[in-house]
Amino acid sequence: MDTSTRRRATRAKLYEAAVTLIAEQGFSATTVDEIAERAGVAKGTVYYNFKSKTELFEELLRYGVGLLTASLQRAADETQERGGSKVEALDAMIRAGLVFIDRYPAFTQLYVAELWRTNRAWQSTLLVVRQEAVAVVETVLREGVERGELSPEIDIPLTAAALVGMVLVAALDWQAFQRERSLDDVHGALSLLLHGRVSGRRD
Repeated sequence: MDTSTRRRATRAKLYEAAVTLIAEQGFSATTVDEIAERAGVAKGTVYYNFKSKTELFEELLRYGVGLLTASLQRAADETQERGGSKVEALDAMIRAGLVFIDRYPAFTQLYVAELWRTNRAWQSTLLVVRQEAVAVVETVLREGVERGELSPEIDIPLTAAALVGMVLVAALDWQAFQRERSLDDVHGALSLLLHGRVSGRRD
C-alpha cells in the first residue's frame, strides 16, 4: 500500500469516527482524543492529517456530500446509458439517495442538522458542497424541460432543492421512526410523489 493510499484509508477511518461521535454527542463535546481512540490511531495522526478538529469536520462534510453527489450522478449517467427518460433518471437518483442515507445514517443526520446552523466556521463550505449535490439534480431537470418531458413552468433550482430535501427528510424519518419499512417501500412512496400520482389521477 503506497503512502497516498494509506493516507486515504486513515482519513476514511477518521471521518467515520468523527461523524459517529459528533452525531452522538455534538461537535463541541467531541474531543480529538475521542476521535483518535474511536479510529484506532494516535492523537498525532489526527493532527498530521488535519490542522484542527474544525478542519477535520469541514473536510468530513466535503467527503460525505461528495459521496452523495457521486452516487446521484452515477444514477443519472446509468439511466442515460440505457436510454431512460429524465423522469426515470430522477427516480433512480431518489433511490440512490435513499441507498446512501441507509448506508451513512450518522453522516446524514449530521449534515441535515448543520444545514440549519449559521454560526459555524464551515458554513461557506457547507453551502458549496450542498450546491454541488443539488446541481446534479438541476441538470437532469433542465434537460427534461429541454426535451419536453417536464413542464417549462417548473422552477428548476427550487424543484431540485425540494427533491433533495424530500429524500433527506423522508429517509431520516424512515431511519428514526419507520424502520419496519424496506428501502423498496420508501422508494416506492417517493416515486409516487415524483410521478404526480398522489392525487389518484392517472391522466
